[in-house]
Amino acid sequence: MSEAETKTGIAAVAQAAKAARGLPPVHLWNPAHCGDIDIAIRADGTWMHEGSPIGRAELVRLFSTVLRLDPDGYHLVTPVEKLMITVEDLPFRAVAMRRDGEDLVFTTDVGDEVRAGPENPITVETDPTTGEPAPRVYIRRGLEARIVRTVFYDLVEMAEERDGRLAVSSGGVWFPLGPPGAGLA
Repeated sequence: MSEAETKTGIAAVAQAAKAARGLPPVHLWNPAHCGDIDIAIRADGTWMHEGSPIGRAELVRLFSTVLRLDPDGYHLVTPVEKLMITVEDLPFRAVAMRRDGEDLVFTTDVGDEVRAGPENPITVETDPTTGEPAPRVYIRRGLEARIVRTVFYDLVEMAEERDGRLAVSSGGVWFPLGPPGAGLA
């Protein structure tokens, strides 16, 4: 049995993530479900372990690379273990955005960069009671990032009216930023 196979829990997750160059192929791994691990991603993007924030950004980044969304929830996955974690909202937050030519490039709180377009759409749902927008952008393999308020305001500033809605364009696709008529006064 290899050293990776003898480690379990958080140590195994960290080792598997370190061993992979770039993003590990978590979508190809099918280990047995080993239970839950006391890791939670709060709605504000803070990763918690046993009730305390994980203070090392490098460790959070490492764990984010082995995160997977399955039909039964979010899991940290290694070749030999699958551990369920709690995610209050979405696992990532889009904390920055820049224009690159005609495209919008988002940066997440764990360092991922994605170019919005057909493969990585921007979606904005509106709370039917409060009218508050809940914008997000697709990151990878079913994982999305909540677009933080300041970045959303930047999107609204650059938006154009399109078919009675405010919308932004990226990757050759128009993305509405709200329901028809919202923000068009």
